[in-house]
Amino acid sequence: MPADSDRLSSIRAAFPAEGLFAKKDWLLSPKPFSIDPAFAKDLERLGHQLFVFQRACNQLYHQSAKGKQPAWVARYLDAGKPAELVEFARSKQFRDELPVVIRPDLILTEDGYAIAEIDSVPGGIGLTAWLNQTYAALGIEVLGGRDGMLQGFRSALPGGGDIVISEESATYRPEMEWIATQLNAFDPAHQWQVAAAENYQPVAGRNVYRFFELFDLPNLRRIGELMRAAADGAVRVTPPFKPFLEEKMWFALFWLQPLREFWRRELGDKYFTKLQQVIPYTWLLDPTPLPQHAVIPRLEIHDWREAGQLSQKERELLLKVSGFSPLGWGSRGVSVGQDLPGAEWQRLIEEALATFESGPKIMQRFHKARIVEHPHWPHGSDEPIAMRGRVRLCPYYFVEQGKVHLRGALATIVPADKKLLHGMRDAILVPSAITTGS
Repeated sequence: MPADSDRLSSIRAAFPAEGLFAKKDWLLSPKPFSIDPAFAKDLERLGHQLFVFQRACNQLYHQSAKGKQPAWVARYLDAGKPAELVEFARSKQFRDELPVVIRPDLILTEDGYAIAEIDSVPGGIGLTAWLNQTYAALGIEVLGGRDGMLQGFRSALPGGGDIVISEESATYRPEMEWIATQLNAFDPAHQWQVAAAENYQPVAGRNVYRFFELFDLPNLRRIGELMRAAADGAVRVTPPFKPFLEEKMWFALFWLQPLREFWRRELGDKYFTKLQQVIPYTWLLDPTPLPQHAVIPRLEIHDWREAGQLSQKERELLLKVSGFSPLGWGSRGVSVGQDLPGAEWQRLIEEALATFESGPKIMQRFHKARIVEHPHWPHGSDEPIAMRGRVRLCPYYFVEQGKVHLRGALATIVPADKKLLHGMRDAILVPSAITTGS
């Protein structure tokens, strides 16, 4: 194994000239994030569990739209979305299509982990692929293998294709260009390329990886051409144009008592019990008045406005934009109840109730991440030091010919004083490796 100073030189030398994230950097580390073999096996199983969950979500929505499940399910999920997009998403030819990349955000806690959300259009694929390659070159057996992430992404566009990125997602363009370059070198018989979504023209037979959010469609002037090509079967687009699948409110629907038997039946008792252990309890901030004898479960309040009166200690809660909004990804639409003055917390709840029909929000139980120590090189220094931090672990699952494969896991380690765990300049970003005990 090379010394730390040699590792730093090797990692720096491996950086693509164009970078991986536009105008963003992070802290480097001499070591991957270690996970034990038992947790690694749990992560392997989680991929199929989440695939089955997403398949059940898709089924519940379509059955609701057809009147075979409660109509309010589809009504919640369609709130704030253009009627033509809703109609397109319900098209028969796309009925069973699901995202082929599944990336949950896992918050590592003292007693396990909690799934903060599931991202169907995730960033970090190229970064994690590069990290796996780079650390593997240092002699480290990374989770997913040296080229696992590349092979996983190749399965999404097996015959080559276009990675279509909008200006809204431009931060991630460099990492996807790096992926395209790597795949073209690996398989010269096919071609992968990155294209701008704003003026993209589809080519029959050339499939598309959609790297843009569906709220961004009004800014993509030629998007109708791609949607028509997909509807005609001339191209295949993944993830599919299904905005209902990209809502965080699925976690709230998972916990609703009227849907309990649906979830138990579709997931099976084993998967249902497992997901109850790792999906945080979540509520929809629906302003509909309750009967006088009813309360909101687990909060034991009769009206959402009473949540505004909770003490700071009682506000171990997150307020989140559910989706279909520029604030719906990253941490931009997330508020931590305990970090806010009471008046601001009340204002946000009132705003959420007032805008529910056009932009639903959810409330979620906050799970505190455990403290870990991990070495890193501070910016501008060649001497590694330890950081006390909290971890968001993002395993990347790829659905390849009907089977779910774990191809890598990106660990984001942020300083311990942070509550929202996401990529930032002061965060360590590393691949994961299984502890061997040696």
